Amino acid sequence: MSENRISYTLPIWLSLFLCVGLLIGEQLGKPLIGTNGNQKDVQKLSDILTILDSRYVDNVNKDSIFEATINDMLHKLDPHTNYIPAKEMKAMNESIEAKFGGIGVRFLLIRDTICISYVMPNSPSLLAGVKAGDKIIEVNGDKMTGKKVNNEKVMSHLKGDPKSQVDVTVLRNGKKKKITITRDQIPISTITCAYMLDKETGYILIDQFSIPTADEFEIAVIKLMELGMKSLVLDLRNNGGGVLTSATRIADQFLKEGAVILKTKGRSVGEQVYKANGSGLLEKTKVAVLINSNSASASEILAGALQDNDRAVIVGRRSFGKGLVQEDRQLRDGSNLRITIARYYTPSGRCIQRPYKGTYEEYMVDEERYSHGEMFKMDSSVYSHSKKYKTVSGRTVYGGGGITPDVFVPYDSSGTSFYLTELQYSGVFSAFAFDYLQGKRNDWKNAHNFVKTFIVSDELIHKLENYASKNYKIERMNSEAHHSKLNIAKYLKAEIARQLWVEEGFYRVLNEKDKEIKAALKALKKSLIF
Repeated sequence: MSENRISYTLPIWLSLFLCVGLLIGEQLGKPLIGTNGNQKDVQKLSDILTILDSRYVDNVNKDSIFEATINDMLHKLDPHTNYIPAKEMKAMNESIEAKFGGIGVRFLLIRDTICISYVMPNSPSLLAGVKAGDKIIEVNGDKMTGKKVNNEKVMSHLKGDPKSQVDVTVLRNGKKKKITITRDQIPISTITCAYMLDKETGYILIDQFSIPTADEFEIAVIKLMELGMKSLVLDLRNNGGGVLTSATRIADQFLKEGAVILKTKGRSVGEQVYKANGSGLLEKTKVAVLINSNSASASEILAGALQDNDRAVIVGRRSFGKGLVQEDRQLRDGSNLRITIARYYTPSGRCIQRPYKGTYEEYMVDEERYSHGEMFKMDSSVYSHSKKYKTVSGRTVYGGGGITPDVFVPYDSSGTSFYLTELQYSGVFSAFAFDYLQGKRNDWKNAHNFVKTFIVSDELIHKLENYASKNYKIERMNSEAHHSKLNIAKYLKAEIARQLWVEEGFYRVLNEKDKEIKAALKALKKSLIF
């Protein structure tokens, strides 16, 4: 789910996966064990893998072939039913629960060294004396510098069970310091940014929907109300979804008692209707919701509920179009089957699920969206071919593939260039910001003060470009650098702010000139919809 074109390469084993997938697919819906016929087909698959393992021209990883075969089979049903290997389940559960066992730092790998860019408040690292700007050179006596150090290796050494200890050696101001850290549960904030855009308008960005998201949202709302919030810009852009109940609980904050939030329907689970209980904090608060083509699933549930109940103006571009409800079933080896059990429907009756045709890769890229130029103008085919529905007040909304915004804002491609993309994806901004902040981390009172007073000068941009050339072999492209100058300055300032105040600092900078936020503020002033 990307707003940029993504190229995909078909796996070498595609034909094999397809053949074996068809073999398994014939048995779909029947128990794997229980009849001689099924046992024979399962044995046949095992025999094929064994022969490949012993006779194929190259070494064969049977586990990876089998796992890919399973997903190829499942994706013939729908794009979101899939198999998750046991080794990936821990990270998946951490995302759902929004917590993990660790030490509470953010780090960057710069010049093959672990550089601490941020230490979380009240974290084990802060309590032990770790500081932003430190460089970790040893963990439990193991050297942690050099080309063999990667993110996976660092995480495997620093993460661990709460109450367990880890010994680190940090380099600070040229001197080594040994520190023992007692790990603890580290929360993953899903409300990554919440502040006032102006005297009366709050802004909340939800990164994903995890178990604690609704509680985090309520805390953020109370804080902004205390600061005078009367209207809200709710940012769901690039939010791929998550826990369904978190989305419905947040929708409940806006809706009056009895208002329908969502309906789900499935063959084995029947129909379920989610309704508001009438105890929300935001029932009288004006709201604009930002979405784009990466807003999916739970994000679409929330946006659709507010749109159909005429409680929000939806701003941006059409959302991804995932209207399927998944259930996780753990298998005997600790792996997981995530299976679609129902479709969800907005209050007006819309199923947001996009049609699934062609291949899985084509579905995920959604090439048709780009070929129709939908990133830059509203696609008229959305209106002409989609079934029409009515909101509570009788407005027309459209089904058949995502949430269509009330206010369309074209994708902002101004100032883009290959040179800027190279700087972004190489890590130059984060590395330069880390080095720049040495000795300066206490120069600003807060993020608001930084955004208003810090100016990226031509001299600082020139230093960044020289830094990129020297350390990353990215040579300045004169015409492209000039074309992207404003964006280079913006992203550099945002990255410096991120290393001081994490995502809130980053988005405070980017939001200053964000066209979709400006469109949302304009819509709120015009009192559209409410």
